[in-house]
Amino acid sequence: MNTESQYPKIYLYRRIVQAKLFIDSHFEEAIDLDNISGEAALSKFHFIRLFAKTYGRTPHQYLTEVRIQKAKELLKEKIAVEQVCFAVGFSSVSSFTGLFKKRTGQTPSFYQLSQLQLKKEIKAAPLRFVPGCFAEMRGWKQNSFAGAELIEGPANLNISQNSNFEEVKA
Repeated sequence: MNTESQYPKIYLYRRIVQAKLFIDSHFEEAIDLDNISGEAALSKFHFIRLFAKTYGRTPHQYLTEVRIQKAKELLKEKIAVEQVCFAVGFSSVSSFTGLFKKRTGQTPSFYQLSQLQLKKEIKAAPLRFVPGCFAEMRGWKQNSFAGAELIEGPANLNISQNSNFEEVKA
């Protein structure tokens, strides 16, 4: 008799969710399939099948995904790639770099540089990053000063560095 016919589905689902929550809260540690399946109190092979059926990925794939997402957050904060690697639970910078590039299409260093550059651009000209549809919905219009340098803005919106935006009252 298999486990699925012995226990109600909600019971098994709760075990799988408990294991996922374990991954979410311990991703930075050296956890393996034994730790995770033990949290669900299921055999490794049965646990992998149920986890994949529930979440559409294996526990290892999910753990890697969580680690990469957390690494992306840390890289945006000017933390060194090596420190980020170990902070999110990888034990090798080269394996971290390879997995990061495979998942994001960029090396961690390049990702960090591009995110820091984007942050700098947003700080310098925040209105450039306002979606045109949002500006249009809000009824914003531009009051530019003579001689102000124009910046190409989002969809149908030119922004002057010396502009004042006002809401148009209809």
